[in-house]
Amino acid sequence: MAAGGWTYAALAQQVEVDPKSVERWVNLGRIPRRATALQAAKALGEDVHALWPALRQARPARAISPELVALYEQRADLPVSAFTDLMARARERIDILVYAAVFLHEAYPRLNELLTERAAEGCTVRIAIGDPDSDTVQARGKEERFGHGIESRCRLALMHYKPLASTPGIDVRTHETTLYNSLYRADDQQLVNAHVWGVNAYAAPVWHLRRHEAGGMFDTYAESFDAVWTTATPVREEG
Repeated sequence: MAAGGWTYAALAQQVEVDPKSVERWVNLGRIPRRATALQAAKALGEDVHALWPALRQARPARAISPELVALYEQRADLPVSAFTDLMARARERIDILVYAAVFLHEAYPRLNELLTERAAEGCTVRIAIGDPDSDTVQARGKEERFGHGIESRCRLALMHYKPLASTPGIDVRTHETTLYNSLYRADDQQLVNAHVWGVNAYAAPVWHLRRHEAGGMFDTYAESFDAVWTTATPVREEG
């Protein structure tokens, strides 16, 4: 108020309160009603929460997000068909971000054929798997008490996906990022397999998301995939 040349009376007149009220705000730390506080902050050119931090309200938590279709305690609770059926219905985009996820090929040997079919129908398919020689993959093996097992599974995943590298519409890359979640996206639906320190992915939770609004949970994970993708290295089929 001093910097702006405001008197108690002038500010009181601007926000339509008694000058004594303004005096109490300043000298006694009284807090005005929210609507009055917003008017006063606007007049002073200040942030209302900087003037009265107590007016800051926590954003109410949603009991259930409109984007959450289902929540599973662990990935092992989902049949592989939950993943493949999602991909089979895709019309525009399939994104897979994992370290290995060889369970897909082991339980569904037609996975490459499915992805090739979707690409032929116009789907853009992007697959990012862990670089078995990266420090992050080796660290994950130690964290999950898997030892070199995770590295060998990454090599196996690379062997499975490499034949797709020359398929039009399909791009396969390896990444060295710390993987916080494995992502399986098909158009506006996505399965998110959380990673928990010291726990194998099959025993960690999965949430099924359906895109509901711009900037929601779905977009947060989709943007995470895009960020990893820009750092990943393209895989070329040999021969």
